[in-house]
Amino acid sequence: MKRLGISLYPEISNNLQKDKEYLDLAAKYGFTRLFVCLLSTSKRSRSEVVSMFYDLNAYAKEKGFEIIFDVSPQKFKELQINYQDLTFFKELMADGIRMDESFSGREEAEMTYNPLNLKIELNASVFDHLIDRILCFQPDREKLITCHNYYPLKYTGLGIKSFKEATQEMKTFQLSTAVFVTSQNIGCFGPCFNEGLCTLEKHRDLPLELQVRHLKAMDIVDDIIIGNAYASEDELRAMKEAADQPLTLNVEAGTSTALEEMILYNFNHTARGDISEYMIRSTMPRIIYRDVSIPPHDTKKQVYRGDVIIMNDSISRYKGEVHLVLQTMENDGRMNVVGSIPKKEWILLDEIRSWSHFMLRKEGK
Repeated sequence: MKRLGISLYPEISNNLQKDKEYLDLAAKYGFTRLFVCLLSTSKRSRSEVVSMFYDLNAYAKEKGFEIIFDVSPQKFKELQINYQDLTFFKELMADGIRMDESFSGREEAEMTYNPLNLKIELNASVFDHLIDRILCFQPDREKLITCHNYYPLKYTGLGIKSFKEATQEMKTFQLSTAVFVTSQNIGCFGPCFNEGLCTLEKHRDLPLELQVRHLKAMDIVDDIIIGNAYASEDELRAMKEAADQPLTLNVEAGTSTALEEMILYNFNHTARGDISEYMIRSTMPRIIYRDVSIPPHDTKKQVYRGDVIIMNDSISRYKGEVHLVLQTMENDGRMNVVGSIPKKEWILLDEIRSWSHFMLRKEGK
């Protein structure tokens, strides 16, 4: 992941000190992006908007944050902003503006040539061929980036298929893409009601760090931003660790020997290039431990999605190989069932591809 970010809503929090403390905490864990929303500042004059954000943004800049404002053509109209003159956003110390809704395409392209070096961020979630129209007008691609929506209303977030298709379109044009995840901290808020502020509907009720691990497994986004405020320190720490470490899956431990635990948890696993529909195979342990006995145990007659197995002495050629089960299989006694991936993490199994690197850790460790 390139960068991590947070969001702040001073018009709702009305607590500059708490906003600053949150910036301190996020900076402590390496967060460098700040999302702020102009769309919810209705009926405020330009001077009132500047006054609302100035002290907060000045502090954010001191902490090294890049600041991007969420705007729309309607907000341009309300605040009497001309797309050919973006100096208002420099008054706010912005580094860029995110166009939640679009102009015609020509305006966005022209804005990329602004002399203030503001980045122009496009909405990556809507399939409206806007990017094609913008590219017709030869924008400065160095200033063009994209960011998905967040969805406050339950069940309205993007499906995984739609998310991937939209993001891949941005990648086709070599545009960086950001995505929103949601904190589960009690009392979190955003510009709307509190049902989470995430891009993917699958993420709405998941732990924050699992949302990040899922995005890491997909490996198609550049930046990850927490949509609501305020995430807890534990969440910020875990999110940073998840972003920096190899893809890691938790294992609900079953019965296993010391050797099997070494194979599972002290090993950098790589999925074989020829992935089966039935399992993800980590082959290298069978080579390293080919001369060590792995007696049969816990060889239940069927294995199920999420089960973690190690092949035992009953099949010497594959002994020591680790499998993450994708669908039900018969077990003729050659598979030691040593644990299982928690059901909420099965979404990670769907994203492990040929030659993906991953690690396993005992849940709770």
